[in-house]
Amino acid sequence: MSDSSAAPRSSLPLGTLVAGCLAVCLAQIGLAIPATLNGLFQEHLHPVGSQLTWISDAFLLPVAVLELSFGVLGDLFGRKRLLVGGAALMCAGEAVAAGASGIHQLWAGQALAGLGAAALFPTSLAMIAAGTHTGAERARAIAVWASSLSAGGFLAPLLGGITGTYGSWRSAFVVVAVLAAASALVSLWLATNSRAPEGRSLDFGGQITIGVGLFALLYAVIQGPTDGWGSAPVVVAFVIAVVFVGLFVTAESRARSPLLRLDLFRNRSFAIASVVAVIGMFSFLGTAYAASIRLGPIQHQSPMRTAFAFLLLNGIAPVLTPLTSRLLHRLPARALLSAGLTLIAAGDFLAAGLDVGDSDLTSLVLPLGLVGVGFAFTVSSITATAVNTVPVPLAGMASAATNLLRDFGFTLGPAVIGAVALSQAATRVTSSLAGASSLDAGSKAAAHAVLKEGGPLALNSVPAASPPGAARAYALEALGHGYAIGFVVCGSAALFSAVLAVTALRGRTAEQSVPRAEDGTEPAIRTGTHHATTQNGDLREV
Repeated sequence: MSDSSAAPRSSLPLGTLVAGCLAVCLAQIGLAIPATLNGLFQEHLHPVGSQLTWISDAFLLPVAVLELSFGVLGDLFGRKRLLVGGAALMCAGEAVAAGASGIHQLWAGQALAGLGAAALFPTSLAMIAAGTHTGAERARAIAVWASSLSAGGFLAPLLGGITGTYGSWRSAFVVVAVLAAASALVSLWLATNSRAPEGRSLDFGGQITIGVGLFALLYAVIQGPTDGWGSAPVVVAFVIAVVFVGLFVTAESRARSPLLRLDLFRNRSFAIASVVAVIGMFSFLGTAYAASIRLGPIQHQSPMRTAFAFLLLNGIAPVLTPLTSRLLHRLPARALLSAGLTLIAAGDFLAAGLDVGDSDLTSLVLPLGLVGVGFAFTVSSITATAVNTVPVPLAGMASAATNLLRDFGFTLGPAVIGAVALSQAATRVTSSLAGASSLDAGSKAAAHAVLKEGGPLALNSVPAASPPGAARAYALEALGHGYAIGFVVCGSAALFSAVLAVTALRGRTAEQSVPRAEDGTEPAIRTGTHHATTQNGDLREV
């Protein structure tokens, strides 16, 4: 791996490993922690319509759009700067969110923190990989990095549950801000700088067009249920999304160093694998979002109880890492991928059948446990599947492209499921109120006023003794129906992806499990192709 710092041929400095692992753990915590706090956001900030969905996507959008560009910036200007700067941005964003007096300030804090996380995800891995000099050493270091990533997903619900239950939602952001400050200091003091500018350049045209196009698409999908699918802002946003995606395709076909190499999609198997990546990851994060809304704003359960659900969703993957690693050695990656997606689908269909009034956590163990196991198999194999469909010299770019598409699927999850569920719930509660003979005219009028202002979630959260409080049961039932449909959509998407993986994916002859390291135990780096295989099968451009 080219590196202009000309570091001596020695072992990876411990300080660099610690700094990189702390940074990626921090970024994953920042990404995952708001999901356990949605109930508190609804209770204290009173978001209306689709505003709750934007809390999650304000963080996810910068990560999906800017992650690859930050990887290039680290190569050009030094990875240590980005590691320190990304943690500082996260610290500032979490502080802004902690002090939010309203929903808009919370969005701003989330977006700023997401900008920092977009720098930390690729830079932390690249810095660790650049500091190693043998396949075995690099494999071990990246396995530690992957474990730190998984640890962030495991710690986030615990931190959110504890701080939300015994403190407040502001406390959760304060804790993450403190961790971010510590990460910045550790990186500043301990990390060894590296860079690799040869042949690297920023794709400004591609970055701007995909950023505008993706934001416009998310705006249209998220605001559709609130503003109306035929409203001028939503229609204009869809038009802008189509235009800028078209401009992105044009820009990438002409760029000297494209953000996304479009010729990869001429490979039919890679194109199919990319569709599976987007839809499969949409299914998982859509499931996680639906579960967080069910437990928080709908059932008003505590963040600690919500954290239990997220331990089922996120905590199983690190536990199963040794198993999935062995399976990737012994089975084709696409076989593990289709099995994981099938388990996600089964869990979603079971979750859709749960009664909205059932607040017993044991009811969630089987459906969310299946989704968690399915996610462990899926995330460990999804990039390996895509990379195995292209020639070895293109493996690095295929890995980077799949990561971009996977993050895009993550971003779509809350947006689409929120839109589907809220649309269905609004239609159902309006119809139920019209035929509710047990409600007097005053209660109906008050309930309709709340619906018009804040939607079904707002009506479900009004005090029981208030004039619209008599209609809360109708809102609860409608929301249960809406998010049950959301689970069905997620399950159908996962099942479709599984069928597509089984019937249409055909890897090249070299499709095999991830290569073994020199010691025969951990996955190794495929040197010369500028990509790394982590312990959970995730390949990222380094």
